[in-house]
Amino acid sequence: MDPSTGKRSFFRNVTVRFFVFSLLVVGIRFAYVITIRGESCNIGDEFCFFSSSNSIENQKLVTAAGVGHVGSSVILHPAAASSPEFQKRVMFYITVFQDLIVDGFLSTKSKSLCVETPAGDDVYALKEIGVDDAVGIYKKSAKNLVVKGLGFRQRFKDNTFDFIFSGAGGLDRSENSSEFAAEVGRTLKPEGYFVVHTSSKDTYSFNSFISLFNCCKFIRSRHIDGFNSDMIEIQEIVMKKQKHKQNPIKKCSVPVYKQDLIKKAEPLITKEPLKPWIELKKNIQNVKYLPSMVDINFKHRYVYIDVGSRSYGSSIGSWFKKQYPKQNKTFDVYAIEADKHFHDEYKLKKRVTLLPYAAWVKNESLIFEINHTPGDENVEKGRGMGRIQAVETGGGGIVGSVDEIQGFDFAEWLMSSVSEKDFVVMKMDVEGTEFDLIPRLIETGAICLIDEVFLECHYNRWQRCCPGVRSPKYQKTYSQCLDLFKSLRQRGVLVHQWW
Repeated sequence: MDPSTGKRSFFRNVTVRFFVFSLLVVGIRFAYVITIRGESCNIGDEFCFFSSSNSIENQKLVTAAGVGHVGSSVILHPAAASSPEFQKRVMFYITVFQDLIVDGFLSTKSKSLCVETPAGDDVYALKEIGVDDAVGIYKKSAKNLVVKGLGFRQRFKDNTFDFIFSGAGGLDRSENSSEFAAEVGRTLKPEGYFVVHTSSKDTYSFNSFISLFNCCKFIRSRHIDGFNSDMIEIQEIVMKKQKHKQNPIKKCSVPVYKQDLIKKAEPLITKEPLKPWIELKKNIQNVKYLPSMVDINFKHRYVYIDVGSRSYGSSIGSWFKKQYPKQNKTFDVYAIEADKHFHDEYKLKKRVTLLPYAAWVKNESLIFEINHTPGDENVEKGRGMGRIQAVETGGGGIVGSVDEIQGFDFAEWLMSSVSEKDFVVMKMDVEGTEFDLIPRLIETGAICLIDEVFLECHYNRWQRCCPGVRSPKYQKTYSQCLDLFKSLRQRGVLVHQWW
């Protein structure tokens, strides 16, 4: 055997074994980086063949190819693996933003803002797909991703962004949804897109949300799967800012979603009750309150109007404050009461505004019936239950002492005090004047501003004292009351029979 040949064979074997061993080490390292850690390798790693910049470029290619859904082919930057939950959210938002790019609502050149983003995962996802000019805003900053600020009080100039995004939970939890909408309209460029994720599903809250954005035109809505078990499905809404501010046409029409809500309401009592003071009182247990059926979160203000409130404890304190389901919202309360006997107690009540007048169809002086004279031991029982008439009628039909009070145009006041963006609840107990006030509300269109009504209708009911004898105090019949309730429900107002 040639010694030189043996040496060459020995060195060849060693070289081959070293090369195979090196390949094995690199393969194990690559499998660890990609399979176990689920990320690209770090710059400077001696085993790294794929830099983070290459990872981003590869992601851009995936996006440019029009891939609508991200799978295992997406390689995240190492920082994305700081926690599995963060990585999961980033992957979810990459999928969302790629769909928006494909549909033309977002581009890699869009100057973008993510609102109410604690961790900046949505901002990170934007940067991963090549939207480099992206920033988030939250009450606490996150380095290189999120600046400190509030979604409803942004630090940016007017018409700054091409694209604004709000992830699930951001606007849902906001207590300043109207201010939030105003800031989006201010900082979004004309023709720019606003995309929001919300967990709310009912059509009432959807329409409430859309009405907040006067600046924008609704483009589309779709349901998508959330990124964890707590968010099985979320609603994605896309809106586009108009070049010129639209002046909404004032119409009082009945949308389909309100008609559907009316169908879910408790049925009206169509047969006149023999003992209305018992049956109507029991019926309140059957009432399906509007906030028990829908989400009222997307409203500018929350307002309760008690027309004919009498004392604070009569219905505001005893019923509305304790029983009405408010979804943890703070309501502005308006008490409308003409009887001077009750005025002083309202001075001590917070967040209650007293209107010491009589709700009427126009501004004029009225005659107010006083049921009990001072010194009567039952004075509280009858106070605030007097009928009203215009002075020019001379008080015909009114028995007993009277007082002159000021009436005001309730419909005009309502239209100047609340808007369609507000959630408005009204209780009305006005001793027969409902047959004047309700037609006036319908005529002016002010009725469309009211979401829910608790109405006591006064008619010539059977008297407790005398079976078979009707009350002479009111001339309307139960049938006329029923027509009044039906007319309100036909106009999309959720009205309940009060007692």
